[in-house]
Amino acid sequence: MRINKVILIFKKDWREIRRNWQILLPILVIPFMISVLLPMFILSTPSIISMPTSSLSGIETLMKNLPKNIQTEIREMNIQQALIYVMLQYFLAPFFLVIPIMVSDVIASDSFAGEKERKTIEALLATPISDSELFMGKVLVAFIPAVIVTTASFLLYSVVVDLYSLRLLNGKLILPNLTWLLLIFCLSPTVALTSIGLTVTISTKVKGFREAQQISAGVTIPVLFMLIFGQVMGIVILGPQMIALLTISFLIVNFFLFSIGISLFEREEILSKLV
Repeated sequence: MRINKVILIFKKDWREIRRNWQILLPILVIPFMISVLLPMFILSTPSIISMPTSSLSGIETLMKNLPKNIQTEIREMNIQQALIYVMLQYFLAPFFLVIPIMVSDVIASDSFAGEKERKTIEALLATPISDSELFMGKVLVAFIPAVIVTTASFLLYSVVVDLYSLRLLNGKLILPNLTWLLLIFCLSPTVALTSIGLTVTISTKVKGFREAQQISAGVTIPVLFMLIFGQVMGIVILGPQMIALLTISFLIVNFFLFSIGISLFEREEILSKLV
């Protein structure tokens, strides 16, 4: 595989993406809502910040059912502080797996299916580039923006959370920490690659952008919501060990997924369906 050819495909697609607001708008607006507006809403809600302790007995029971390591972290906090800390540190963490999936899904869905809609697929497939180089170029153009947007969202989230936590948690800074660094720089990229590999493969087989997006979302979103539900219910807590385990699992899945995706990608088959 020639890296320069992969980069060539990346540059061509990126020039098209940065002019397409139909793609850019959702990958900018939704991460901003998750990383800035959502924590600000939680931290600015009077019912959370100033709720009397006596009315939080049910929440206190929930806190006592959390894993021992989390209970240790919140031991010195009052119930309001503990609730805010747990929400910002743990309950919102899975949403930062939504961002790379959402960003990569929008771009990857446009990879081959979008080329078909724009009637540019024939010229692309006629270029003297191998199938694996073409496939990986399409993967790269979805992966790099997903990583950049996720990292930027994490930085924004950290600033918002720490500005508020300095006041609400008596000078305690919540982020960054090991759990979140592993989440953003290890688990999120591997989750994005899984979504991209699946979406690009689907994109080669369907006729249009919307169809590719709907099918890939139908596969990846249920898995993601299982993680979110498990985190909120305390079934799956995204601590360092769990994140490392999930990262290794997704890496293994990605190895087989990309092997299958490249083997299924045949430009002759795509061209024959255009006739």
